Amino acid sequence: MFISTAHAQTGGGGLLGGMESFIPLILIFVIFWFFMIRPQQKKAKEHREMVAALRRNDQVLTAGGIFGRVTKLLDDNMVQVEIADNVRVRVARSTITEVVSRSGTAKTAKSPTPKTVEKDDDDNDGNADDKAASSEATGDTASGKKSMFSFGSKK
Repeated sequence: MFISTAHAQTGGGGLLGGMESFIPLILIFVIFWFFMIRPQQKKAKEHREMVAALRRNDQVLTAGGIFGRVTKLLDDNMVQVEIADNVRVRVARSTITEVVSRSGTAKTAKSPTPKTVEKDDDDNDGNADDKAASSEATGDTASGKKSMFSFGSKK
């Protein structure tokens, strides 16, 4: 008796048929598109443009955390970066994460200019160079901020 009534029931047909179950999946995909996929594509496009616009004497930061100056553009995939005096390494363009400062007179608003340590002319003992060198070693600049080449923190 119970079996015959169970077989007699029919599934209710919705207005959209079987598409009702796909609406949450479509909404999830739209949310992922706007919050994850689209911003990453935009960031990747900006990175490609930045790498394509590299020039000689640009100060760059690599993905490994090494600051250097572009000395030569070898090909579409490689650049030569000078990381110290007479120390040049070949680096893949894709590993350059940031252009710290541009070469020439054109400076971008995004990239900060490197701060220089001003010499103290009021020093009585005449060792203005010693004071500037010691402040460079600790990472202090004339404005009291850390330089990009500082190691450790001063408390």
